[in-house]
Amino acid sequence: MKRVVLDGKDFTDKQTAHAILKEVLELPDHYGNNLDALWDCLTTDFSKRMIVIKNAHLIPDQLGRYGAVLLGLLSRLHQTTSASTVVYQYEFK
Repeated sequence: MKRVVLDGKDFTDKQTAHAILKEVLELPDHYGNNLDALWDCLTTDFSKRMIVIKNAHLIPDQLGRYGAVLLGLLSRLHQTTSASTVVYQYEFK
């Protein structure tokens, strides 16, 4: 299973978020840079992967409602397909 890491601190705006998602998740060239396209790509790609999300709390802080919907999509992905596992990584101090 391939492990990929998304860091919420890097999700500073929608355009940057989708560029990161495309690169890290190795989405196809035709990826539409929106949440519907992300869902379509992730639910039709059956490559086994673990998506680790660090600093998830920063995503809605920086992207507002869009960030909250993005996190909801990733949580639903984990419930919808066995190909992808989504893990939220928290640092305790």
